[in-house]
Amino acid sequence: MAREFTSVGVVGLGTMGAGIVEVFARNGIDVVAVEISAAAVERGRATLTGSTDRAVAKGKLAEADRDALLARVDWQVGLDALHSVDLVIEAVPEHLDLKQRIFAELDRVCKPEAILATNTSSLSVTEISVATTRPNQVIGIHFFNPAPVMKLVEVVRTVVTSADVVADVEALCERLGKVDVTISDRAGFIANALLFGYLNHAVSMFESRYATREDIDAAMKLGCGLPMGPLALMDLIGLDTAYEILDTMYRRGGRDRRHAPVPLIKQMVTAGLLGRKSGRGFYTYERPGSPVVVTDEHTPVTTGAALADGARAIAKVGIVGSGTMATGIIEVFAKAGYEVISVTRGAEKSAKVCEAVKTSLNKGVVRGKLSEEDRDAALGRVTWSATLDHLADVDLVVEAVVEELSVKKALFASLDEICKPGVVLATTTSSLPVIDVAMATQRPADVIGLHFFNPAPIMPLVEIVQTIRTSAETSATARAVCAALGKTGVVCGDRSGFIVNALLFPYLNDAVKMLEASYSTADDIDYAMKLGCGYPMGPFELLDVVGLDVSLAIQRELYLELREPGFAPAPLLEHLVTAGYLGRKSGRGFRDHTKR
Repeated sequence: MAREFTSVGVVGLGTMGAGIVEVFARNGIDVVAVEISAAAVERGRATLTGSTDRAVAKGKLAEADRDALLARVDWQVGLDALHSVDLVIEAVPEHLDLKQRIFAELDRVCKPEAILATNTSSLSVTEISVATTRPNQVIGIHFFNPAPVMKLVEVVRTVVTSADVVADVEALCERLGKVDVTISDRAGFIANALLFGYLNHAVSMFESRYATREDIDAAMKLGCGLPMGPLALMDLIGLDTAYEILDTMYRRGGRDRRHAPVPLIKQMVTAGLLGRKSGRGFYTYERPGSPVVVTDEHTPVTTGAALADGARAIAKVGIVGSGTMATGIIEVFAKAGYEVISVTRGAEKSAKVCEAVKTSLNKGVVRGKLSEEDRDAALGRVTWSATLDHLADVDLVVEAVVEELSVKKALFASLDEICKPGVVLATTTSSLPVIDVAMATQRPADVIGLHFFNPAPIMPLVEIVQTIRTSAETSATARAVCAALGKTGVVCGDRSGFIVNALLFPYLNDAVKMLEASYSTADDIDYAMKLGCGYPMGPFELLDVVGLDVSLAIQRELYLELREPGFAPAPLLEHLVTAGYLGRKSGRGFRDHTKR
């Protein structure tokens, strides 16, 4: 039987500490809330009162329940007030010496059977525990912010943490309505170890001026369905906090360069640009602490007139290819009012593409998203062809053929001979160098990447990939076309992975390495990223959907181009692909899909 916790103490009443107080008090547990001074106690009390008042206003908490919740909290100055609690959770700033001093004092004050827990997100629980005479009763209980809302708790055991203590804490998490994942004491645990490598990489991308802050954030929100873009998330976390976490993980985690803080982060921290809490970070906010972003000197102009400035007029579009992506792009352009010429290799393929477009448009009608008249009008704008010669008078060509460089280069060489001067030639490649395709023509200034995401009619993102030879006029035309299609176009350079894949796949690869090291299970890693970070899918769910062979190919391309040791494909991923475990499409990947 797990022990019954009737009273707990919380040390440190900042945003996280006050949130943890609320979690316990909401679940009928008496809380002794402790700070270093009366003023700090009052700030914590105000945070809790504000949170519960908002819950009442939104109808998520009855007034009587709020009053009962607040009555369970005993606000105190000093650690001596914790002498009779069953469990203490420390939630002070991420400084090892500070936490060690507090734990040494808690060891003196608290009753012998009390469990001492730290909410650290990156520091060594083991190093904190040795400040006490009871390291077997010290454990990590890592809540996620905001604690009353986020379902995940990482339970971090050290090599000496008692099994009974772990079991008691796991039972407590269940009582609190949380999902716990129990892991050993390693830098960053699960969520931060995977999240901060990705965030750091995004900052590096911004620092090198590869893409704007807005485009990096839009790409990850719209291309991956993430709740926030990486730079906006850095601002929310706080750049000083992010720096401390990255620096700690770098020093504790084997000095992996993926976790070495990008110099820009330290520069911004030194300059006081800490994110939302200071009113300025990667973005500028209405006031310190406000979530409202305001225009600053870096905010791009996004009016229609500005997007169209310098763009060529596009009326007729040629689309080459017969796969799923080509079919979706045909539908997108036809629904947007463009005259479309679909070119495939043969009448049979044209018939299949035509049928696929009709089926998709009919689904739109059935679902009430498209009228019958608009469907018929879209179909009426498409001409079906089996010869490239019919592209002689189009204004834009979008290539969506097989992802093989030799095939694309041969196609672009043919388009160069057939198409009139001034035509924009676009490739939908997701991984190949656009410049290689461009140099197969005599007009590289007119060549650009337009990377649509699958399914093209639904996904709102297009990566606009400029080579060093792409003209400003071609880029302006691509941006204007994306706007006319109702898509968000994000501009980036011609580098492996562009924005989305370059940030997404190293994160997935890191998750595979974590599993390979037997640090945690695929289920717990997926839970951690979905419940702790708000991701729509866990990394192993996503890998099985994308295909392990596709993921491995992309990761290899990133590694070959960037030569970053941390990007080397995880051996486990390579072994699974070799064994034919490719994900859902083969019935087996990281999970067995034949039994579902």
